[in-house]
Amino acid sequence: MKRRSLLCASGAASLLAVSPFVRAQGSLQKFKFNLGWKVEASGAGFLLAQQRGYYKDAGVDVTIDTGNGSAAAISLVGGGAYDAASADLSSMIEFNLANPQVALKAVAMQYDLNPNAVMVRKDGPIKKPADLAGKSILGQPFNASRKLFPVFAKAQGFDPSGVKWENATPDIGDTRFVKGDFDAVAYFFFTGLLNLQSRGMGPEQLTVFRFSDHGMKSYGNGLVANPKVMSESPDVLKAFVKASTRGWIECIADPKAGAAAVKAREPLANETLEFERLKLIVDGTMKTPDTQSNGWGAATGARLQATIDETVAAFNLKSAPTVAEFWTDQFLPAAADRRLKA
Repeated sequence: MKRRSLLCASGAASLLAVSPFVRAQGSLQKFKFNLGWKVEASGAGFLLAQQRGYYKDAGVDVTIDTGNGSAAAISLVGGGAYDAASADLSSMIEFNLANPQVALKAVAMQYDLNPNAVMVRKDGPIKKPADLAGKSILGQPFNASRKLFPVFAKAQGFDPSGVKWENATPDIGDTRFVKGDFDAVAYFFFTGLLNLQSRGMGPEQLTVFRFSDHGMKSYGNGLVANPKVMSESPDVLKAFVKASTRGWIECIADPKAGAAAVKAREPLANETLEFERLKLIVDGTMKTPDTQSNGWGAATGARLQATIDETVAAFNLKSAPTVAEFWTDQFLPAAADRRLKA
């Protein structure tokens, strides 16, 4: 009888080792995540992970909310309203330097290649990036493509100070660009291409200057976490990152499933359009040599340092963080769990 009790105790200990916070607490752990944008293909991996129960399987009850851009999402994570968010890393670095007491960190990379871009009419006078000097470009002040434009311009050898920035809401601005009111638009390429297509200007009518194709080495969005969850609930954060990684790996392998998850969350979404957007995201930011080698979510030291250097230059910051001050890989799953499907 005593031996049986010992065996039972040993079995219980094994279960605790597999999933410590779930078994010990006896319930799912709450976790609040901000998409950083509306429900569209940019959030497909998280939505697919939720739809397929990967978060719950990992012991986490995840609430996924929409956002209003990286700056807003970062502020919400910094203020403790959310445990983590998908957000532009340059914006996070700028926030951390202005709020050193907060110390947010990126815990996984979402876009291995930076999606910021400027788009122009293919039949227009702008044939190369340097032709943008002195032109009018649609881009709101909080727009990451606008904020990082000086780095892009410097890499292309022209002065960005003569550009006239047009601050119009995307819906109105896109319509005006199609009409010819602006020379160019600054966007994540997968947002701009499909926004303009919906207004009658297809990809074949546009030239896209992707910053990552023209000298920029910065990472794009990452999963930005609050220091409280990192220090007080590390197992919960690890579980969230692992389940999110699984969701994105499956979106990369099957974009149709990702688009369906977007549609399931937002019935008004155009599933065909989101499928096309997700393919652009996957092929243009995620299925890269680095992710093929290191897996989804990982980062290299050289690219992390380039992200710091380019952010400091673009935002004219007075100081620079170290890599360790804005990035940690301690919450990433094992290499085998990050590997893309063949």
